[in-house]
Amino acid sequence: ADLLSRALDFHGFLGVIPPERYGGRQDADWQALGAELVVLGQVERSQYGVVLDLRMNDIQEGRLVLARRYRCAPRDQGAMIRKFCDEAILKLTGVPGISSTKIAFVSDASGHKEIWLADVLGEEMRQVTHHRFLAVCPRFSPDGRILAYTSYHRGNPDLYMTDLSQTKTTRAVSRRPGLNMAPAWSPDGRTLAITLSRDGNSDLYLMTPGGKIIEQLTKNAGLNVSASWSPDGSRLAFVSDRAGTPQIYIMDVKTKAVSRLTFQGNYNTSPSWSPQGDSIVYSGRQGGQYHLFTISPQGGTPVQITHGGGDHESPCWAPDGRQIVFARKIGGRQEICAIFRNGSGLRPLFPGKGNQSFPQWSPRLELATGFSVQ
Repeated sequence: ADLLSRALDFHGFLGVIPPERYGGRQDADWQALGAELVVLGQVERSQYGVVLDLRMNDIQEGRLVLARRYRCAPRDQGAMIRKFCDEAILKLTGVPGISSTKIAFVSDASGHKEIWLADVLGEEMRQVTHHRFLAVCPRFSPDGRILAYTSYHRGNPDLYMTDLSQTKTTRAVSRRPGLNMAPAWSPDGRTLAITLSRDGNSDLYLMTPGGKIIEQLTKNAGLNVSASWSPDGSRLAFVSDRAGTPQIYIMDVKTKAVSRLTFQGNYNTSPSWSPQGDSIVYSGRQGGQYHLFTISPQGGTPVQITHGGGDHESPCWAPDGRQIVFARKIGGRQEICAIFRNGSGLRPLFPGKGNQSFPQWSPRLELATGFSVQ
């Protein structure tokens, strides 16, 4: 019940009545408590595993909204709860929830800056890389099964990929001299937009997941980094200092036509395209600090969504487009935070796990668990 409450609350638009108000009873007077919806559940354990029955009722209309029965091993019970939460959010909003998603980030909790992976509630957290050296810029494949990242453990920033199921070994994808940095998967998973500096200048290239260069996208027009695909795969947002300061630009991938997007501020970086394609979030320097801004891909006036002390960097959208994850640095401490797209609800996600940076929100994941649904 506690896990389901926190998973529902994470989405930001559902208030949860604390158990002490109704004594933890299933036969409480929900209308008197002011509840609009109630989730009732029953767990049965046997030598064969766990059976969990869950149903969500609309109190005001007196009808059943959602009912599910799950059978699984005890270790998968949390996954069942999250799956039910995401289905409940789908029933209420028309868009599936995100409590089953993951966030990859860099943490120095092990003594080295390595890639870590956590669920959004911080219940399950594990270290992915073990290079004992600097690893940065994790990027999920569109199916969420592969994580691409850059590691410096061989003395050069090289590109690697690892299978998150841990059934295959990590492999090197690009060890070209200079930068092999910030790979951005195309929506169809067939190509990566990556920054290489093999010819001296930092430029964007299209590359296969196997490491073969398809074509060069930019050439000697300043430094070009931090690519982010539009949801339809037709355009790239990226950072370039071709006009003198780092700004956000948009490229048509087919024609290579480039237009400048940001004009406010003299240092704008780390663009991330929303899943709906209607907004780009980026980090910009404002009054000596870095804050998050959103802007339409068609241009216009950006909207500042973070305020207060500290630097707010490396933003990335949740797959439902309602939230943004980012790294906030205050004093000497850096932590992963989430915020709703309107600037409300800023909160840290994984306290106590070292200094954290470079967050990346996974797509919705197919649950690799051995349970059945009825």
